[in-house]
Amino acid sequence: MNMIAPYLTDKSINAFIKSALEEDIGSGDHSSLGSIPESSTNQAHLLVKSDGVIAGINLAKRIFEYVDDDLKLAFFKKDGDIIENGEVPFNVIGSSRSILFVERLVLNCMQRMSAIATYTHYMCSLIRSSHAKLLDTRKTTPLFRLPEKWAVLIGGGVNHRFGLYDMVMLKDNHIDFAGGVKKAIIGTVAYLKNKNLKLAIEIEVRSLAELDEVLKVGHVKRVLLDNMLPSDIQQAIRMIEGKFETEASGSITENNIAEIAETGVDYISVGALTHSYKSMDMSLKAV
Repeated sequence: MNMIAPYLTDKSINAFIKSALEEDIGSGDHSSLGSIPESSTNQAHLLVKSDGVIAGINLAKRIFEYVDDDLKLAFFKKDGDIIENGEVPFNVIGSSRSILFVERLVLNCMQRMSAIATYTHYMCSLIRSSHAKLLDTRKTTPLFRLPEKWAVLIGGGVNHRFGLYDMVMLKDNHIDFAGGVKKAIIGTVAYLKNKNLKLAIEIEVRSLAELDEVLKVGHVKRVLLDNMLPSDIQQAIRMIEGKFETEASGSITENNIAEIAETGVDYISVGALTHSYKSMDMSLKAV
């Protein structure tokens, strides 16, 4: 993992695990409670069935320990490692019931996180020759945002804001509802001052004309250049002259991300990192 994100705290991780287990176990794992003796112990390992970047190792460890800290875990891979079909990143020994209680939650998290980390790693490789950084977005699965954004970090990307509360982002609807670029910015600056909030302001622009309005008003940290051609992005960067950070977004794929990066833009945000992945195939097997 390339950084420790503010949202990755013991409190937030434990809250996620608690709610996820409550959703799955409810009044009890009656399949395991009915068929497995309480004293039974066993061993299982995680078998990965495709190539990619493994992610969720640390979260899996936290899940096992949350349910039963007597479980013994041995790890052979760490988050961010390249893994191949047939490899085993860890095994677990201990209460058979405890292993079965968390089996599906561990798999659900790791399959999805590994897929996101793998795709993020690939997209980062396409822009490695530039100084641009790859960002995620808020296009995440409700209640699963923490693992998804964590996986982006593991894959080498950078998190954008976590939610609506930790950064101001004035998008097209904000601008239109506010009555224009100037009113949106000035209203936001006044609001932040009144509430004594120290939040960065980013504003989306759909044209060079809107960018010109932003340049006249100021008060922003970053400008999001939405669905612009590479030539327009280059022109926008020339207009900004280093006054604000720049971010490109909208219709960015593996086919055009390198060209976008070569414009000199600071950040490129790609919603597909967390909304269009295919889970990595893996299973927890008794051994």
